[in-house]
Amino acid sequence: MDEIRNKVAESGLITLDPEKYYPVKEPQTFDIKDFLYREMLLREKDFRESMDQHNWAQYQNAHVVVFCSSDAIIPLWAYMLVSSKLMGIAGKVTVGSVDEAIKSDFLEQIHSIDRQVFADKRVIIKGCGEKEIQPYAYEALASHLLPVVKSLMYGEPCSTVPIYKRK
Repeated sequence: MDEIRNKVAESGLITLDPEKYYPVKEPQTFDIKDFLYREMLLREKDFRESMDQHNWAQYQNAHVVVFCSSDAIIPLWAYMLVSSKLMGIAGKVTVGSVDEAIKSDFLEQIHSIDRQVFADKRVIIKGCGEKEIQPYAYEALASHLLPVVKSLMYGEPCSTVPIYKRK
């Protein structure tokens, strides 16, 4: 009787799962709207007082997303003031949306990959998983790994799409 062999394991292919680099924690949010008069108007004196009285400790080491969910016109200095209050408390501050913050964290993780681990290797970037991985992550992985890999593929070991092969 022939021995059962795992040809995929013997092939020397390395599978890289993008989900491994997906941010673990959702960012915390800071909505400027909550500090506006009638959620529409920023009164400088009142805003500054509310910033001084706010419990900033709740953002300790967190990635904080600062935004305004109302249609109010927010002066740029207000974002700077909020950021200055978070300095030394929050781990990171992003002005924008939660999606932008997740993208920023995700790309940071991807760019921190030690690509020398993949030098001269045949690498498959896994295509299916539990999380929805956005195209920017696949592009970042490819750009980060292409300078060092022997070949780059997308998919699963049993069914890959070739992306790049060093000549």
